[in-house]
Amino acid sequence: MIPDSTLSPGYQAFSGGSIPGAEGDFAYTLFGREPSPIPVLIAVPHAGRRYPPALLAQMRDAQGAAFKLEDRYVDLLARAVARESGAGLLLANAPRAMIDLNRAPEEMDWDMLADGDGEESRDGGRTARRARGGLGLVPRRLPGLGEIWKRRMTRAELDARLADVHAPYHAALAGALKALKTRWGAALLVDLHSMPPLGPKRGSQASADFVVGDRFGSSCDGAICAAAFDHFASAGRRAAHNRPYAGGYVLDRHAAPSRGLHGLQIEICRAVYLDERLREPGPGFEAVVELLTGLVRRLASEFATLGSMRHAAE
Repeated sequence: MIPDSTLSPGYQAFSGGSIPGAEGDFAYTLFGREPSPIPVLIAVPHAGRRYPPALLAQMRDAQGAAFKLEDRYVDLLARAVARESGAGLLLANAPRAMIDLNRAPEEMDWDMLADGDGEESRDGGRTARRARGGLGLVPRRLPGLGEIWKRRMTRAELDARLADVHAPYHAALAGALKALKTRWGAALLVDLHSMPPLGPKRGSQASADFVVGDRFGSSCDGAICAAAFDHFASAGRRAAHNRPYAGGYVLDRHAAPSRGLHGLQIEICRAVYLDERLREPGPGFEAVVELLTGLVRRLASEFATLGSMRHAAE
């Protein structure tokens, strides 16, 4: 990991890993203040936009696939929220099309490999449903677009993406949480994503603007999750719990409430912060920044109170 040359005000920044095929581009950037003012880390695994030319050349419809796969401009939201709240921030620079950082290494559609030995594809059903459906470790197909790639990839290509992008990102995430826990006694991860609109935005059956995922209660203390819903309700925003997004590999790997590591996944409807085409920041962008900044501050306060109560009880 080496120091990053562009620092946000008050933050130190470090970049690490590498993007295969993009010389000089780093897999992630980690921002943090020292000492950390709050025990919260925001992570954004799906907003990377560094596409190597060779990767683009392998895609049937690079623009269309990138648009559907990216959590579009969630990194811009996260930067603003971190700046205002003091939270740490981990941004993936590598695109989801290259490798999905919210999938385990075994969540791969092994039929995508041109030179696989066949053992992985006969895994007895262990390959996740998402991989078989096209959205595994390396996305294969998308609704409305079909197959993403012109050819199957080699095992060497997959191994490079795992070694240069996936492993360094998760090592940085684990290290940042460990540092927060060392300072505060516990740490809270907010894994930030965006989602397409879940349905109409008006009427009694209006769809949620946000989905809070806690792996069905396993990744975070219930008081923290309840505080998140109270915050959204107080702001008049509709929020759903675990449906249809409960969180994925990031929470499974890094959240361990019994060890003081808590994690929430927050999905943001793209319609509330992007323009009508869902392509560029829209008129609701600043309001979402303000809402999420308030959420991070509320969760940090709730987290500190929870820790104090437990310390007193002990």
